[in-house]
Amino acid sequence: MTSDGDGRIIRSTGGFYYVDTGSEIVECRARGLFRKEGRKPVVGDYVCMERTEDGGGYIEELLPRKNGLIRPPLANLDTFVLVASIRDPAPNLLILDKLMAVACHKGISPMLVITKTDLADPKELKEIYQTAGIPVIALSDKSTEGLSQLRELLSHGVSAFSGNTGVGKSSLLSRIGGMKLETGETSRKLGRGRHTTRTVELYPFRDGWIADTPGFSSVETQRYERIRKEELADAFPEFRPYLDKCQFTGCSHTVEKGCAVLAAMEQGKIHPSRHDSYKVMYQEAKSIKEWEIK
Repeated sequence: MTSDGDGRIIRSTGGFYYVDTGSEIVECRARGLFRKEGRKPVVGDYVCMERTEDGGGYIEELLPRKNGLIRPPLANLDTFVLVASIRDPAPNLLILDKLMAVACHKGISPMLVITKTDLADPKELKEIYQTAGIPVIALSDKSTEGLSQLRELLSHGVSAFSGNTGVGKSSLLSRIGGMKLETGETSRKLGRGRHTTRTVELYPFRDGWIADTPGFSSVETQRYERIRKEELADAFPEFRPYLDKCQFTGCSHTVEKGCAVLAAMEQGKIHPSRHDSYKVMYQEAKSIKEWEIK
């Protein structure tokens, strides 16, 4: 499956880790050294393991992560899919922008999927994020338009979905189809029926993986994933071309004269809605303590 170690963790629950080697799924425990070092394996980790006579194994080593989230615990993500409905409920742009900033800060590509477009025109919402260079797909409950494009975008790498209650995240995953939900012997190997806790799990989808993240709360993500005020502007990709062009060093990109970001917004290159979110987040970031980030 991969040259990185012996396999990838696709599920963890009840102290067991299920490692996909490409040819089989191995039920593993983690060595005690991880607790001593203050580390814990999470879904998405590439690992090296030692096999045991009973067919199981022990995780011996965690390979370096390219990124990771604390809540939900996930590693080595490629795409962060934010699902928002155009109505019922209406989208909260500040929450969307906070989650997109977390993704960009972690080196994860954000994507926006707008649902329920049969209820209202998504043109304005699409414009906000297309201006930011973020892929946007609009879907109607009454048509399949856009589904094939979404499937193609999800066909490689590891993708995680986030969406508030009522936006249709679960039905969207069902409409995408093609997720290989394991059954029978594999299901028993993954511990279903013995472990009752629902946790993060990776499902194969074409040549990629989709993370099933029950309880994926935007509130939790915002609570655990903090961004320093000095790093916040870089988490807005449309700001990046202008960050070294401000008249004064240390520009906060909020109100200063000679700010290239503000000038770009006035020229229509940055959407005012995104800058409004940035200003709110900047004020919040000013009060973050260093221990909260650590």
